[in-house]
Amino acid sequence: MKTIFKTLLALGATISVSLAQQDKPANPTGFIRLVNGVAEGSGKIQLMIDGDDMRPEGYKLGDATGGMGLRAGAHKVVIKKEGLEDGSTTVVLEKDQTVTLIPFSEKVPASDKRPAYFRIQILRLKQNEVQTGRLATFVSVSANLEIKVDLQDESGKFASANVKRLAIAELPLNYSEGYAPAKVNGVAISPIPIGGAGNYVVVLYDTPEGKVGSVYFRDFKFVSAD
Repeated sequence: MKTIFKTLLALGATISVSLAQQDKPANPTGFIRLVNGVAEGSGKIQLMIDGDDMRPEGYKLGDATGGMGLRAGAHKVVIKKEGLEDGSTTVVLEKDQTVTLIPFSEKVPASDKRPAYFRIQILRLKQNEVQTGRLATFVSVSANLEIKVDLQDESGKFASANVKRLAIAELPLNYSEGYAPAKVNGVAISPIPIGGAGNYVVVLYDTPEGKVGSVYFRDFKFVSAD
């Protein structure tokens, strides 16, 4: 009889814990995406969020991640690379929103107290309205003050826009599927792979050779430089 009573008691406790877990609401989640545009320095960059190294092996130039899920709220982000001063920012994530971080290097002129050096700056892209069709958004962290971009549609015609530094420029993406040809300052870059509806974001950055590199990712909402 005691054995049966203990068994029922244990079962009741298990059910209570299970129900309590079911009743507990899940923590709201937001996302951070990283696109590495840091050309200066040596090695890869390290991404630290709230003191945690998100990828010990680091991220090479031109890497673009998917959305890294984190609790909604404020997070301290630090980006490191050998030979550069660290870059840092605080990101406030909203539920189901993705913030894209684009670190890049910037030269700080010499002063009486310190010789010239490079530091990491971070451009943030925030999501806005939902995108229902197809759109191409170009964003530049290049040292060039302005970059001309050309995007071809399925009929073979090109549309053009000028992308200012640390800003975005949008072009209609009249391409149903396949690879949309694009140019930067008249030079062809890798075509943009097109799938379903969404915002196809092209990040332009400087390479160590002084050229303009590009990397792509697809978002499902409009983005704006923050």
